[in-house]
Amino acid sequence: MGYEQVLTDIVGIIDQARTAAARSVNTVMTVTYWSVGRRIVEEEQGGQQRAAYGEALLARLSTDLTGRFGRGFSRQNLQQMRQFYLTWPPQQICQTASGKSGSSGERAEIAATGLPGMLSLPWSAYVRLMSVKNEHARRFYEAEALRSGWTVRQLDRQISSMYYERTALSKDKAAMLTSSGDNERGDQMSPVEAIRDPFVLEFLGLKDEYSETDLEDALITHLMEFLLELGDDFAFIARQRRMRIGNTWHRADLVFYHRSLRCLLLIDLKIGPFSYNHAGQMHMYLNYAREKWTKPGENPPVGLILCAEKDADEARYALDGLGNPVLAAEYKLALPDEKSLEAELARTRCVLERSLTGGETDRPYSSSE
Repeated sequence: MGYEQVLTDIVGIIDQARTAAARSVNTVMTVTYWSVGRRIVEEEQGGQQRAAYGEALLARLSTDLTGRFGRGFSRQNLQQMRQFYLTWPPQQICQTASGKSGSSGERAEIAATGLPGMLSLPWSAYVRLMSVKNEHARRFYEAEALRSGWTVRQLDRQISSMYYERTALSKDKAAMLTSSGDNERGDQMSPVEAIRDPFVLEFLGLKDEYSETDLEDALITHLMEFLLELGDDFAFIARQRRMRIGNTWHRADLVFYHRSLRCLLLIDLKIGPFSYNHAGQMHMYLNYAREKWTKPGENPPVGLILCAEKDADEARYALDGLGNPVLAAEYKLALPDEKSLEAELARTRCVLERSLTGGETDRPYSSSE
């Protein structure tokens, strides 16, 4: 065995040890902050809600702890620790542990010491989770972060993009849960991974009856919100961009540019269901855009047919095999009630986990918990 191999092996051992040490430090910090929050709640409440006393307690603790330990114990941070304990009380942690096999020892430890053996995410992840007001959504994000190994940045992106609601509305929930609906591979990203389905356009405020022009006008009026809904890498280029094909003028409803894909995105808005005729029209637009609008170094343009309803089979047969990448996605102008969303996710999650485990599953997320 040569020296280079020995060096490589030792570097690997040290890197693994450092990663494990960092993970251990994160766990200890998380448990510590939970315990601090518990002690604050016990002292300030004493079984009663005493807001004025609590604020004075936090201010005094912040001064004394900062003087002794330095940064990290501002009144805001102490408030977050307090909220951390209130959001993840011992009984909820025990319920989470009860859904996992071989966790009786952990439940006994929590019961005996009050220390949460199931808080496995870093502190910054729990701070982000506390901003999610919907309890079912918060527990969903926590379970998915643990299952998929999300970084705090990935968790933030999932919450900001309404991944919980989007997954519940998707026709292919299992695929979204399997892929975790996130991709950070930059130039390796495919159009299918970059473009969401469905889109949630509640901010438009449209009523039951509206035209494609109304929809387009609303999207332009709320362009900032629509860009956020599209994703981080999109930039607006044009509205109703004209193209002359033969003796006829055509218009692309909306044109965007995607930085990671390095290509134009042409959007065709449809107020009704998807039709195979839409695919042929978009394919023609993309051929024109590739020849006339694409700049040197850019990838071929991508087409998105944004429709009110999409039949998965019809879309697949109409779009597969085209020379240009054409996608169809649904938009929703209103979200169903929270109970319906939560029930849909719980049902899909159960089916998915059973398929992965051959019928046995320890559920990190359940509608009955």
